Amino acid sequence: MDQIDVKLLSLLEKNARMPLKQLAESVYLSSPATAARIEKLEQDGVISGYSVKLNYKKLGFPIIAFINLEVSPSQKAEFYPYICAHPNVIECSCVTGDYSMIIKVAFDSTEKLDHFIGELQTFGPTETQIVFSTPQEPRSVLVEELFED
Repeated sequence: MDQIDVKLLSLLEKNARMPLKQLAESVYLSSPATAARIEKLEQDGVISGYSVKLNYKKLGFPIIAFINLEVSPSQKAEFYPYICAHPNVIECSCVTGDYSMIIKVAFDSTEKLDHFIGELQTFGPTETQIVFSTPQEPRSVLVEELFED
């Protein structure tokens, strides 16, 4: 990966919908050469996809919460398909510490959140934090800053 790839990644992380022509002009390459670089970054797994950022509150899901869950290793084979299939789960990560999973969810009511937590407790103990506000929305790392020097 060279500085042109880093610049392309930086531009795409700021605006994944930036037109190819504009990307090419920004890195001083032709559109076909730029498209080939982007395709290689995708094939190499550096770019793993493109997504839309949703506003869950405007969609009618104002209750955002983080749930810590302790899952025993023997239950992971059953837990992973369950958590991946649940429509209210935004993200689930296996982590270190007192709990083995941290789960980010969005619900339209605290009653539905409570019901979900009850289902999770069949896998192990939980601890829940409900989000009041988010001063920093999720973002990607700043690629250009990572590759300075």
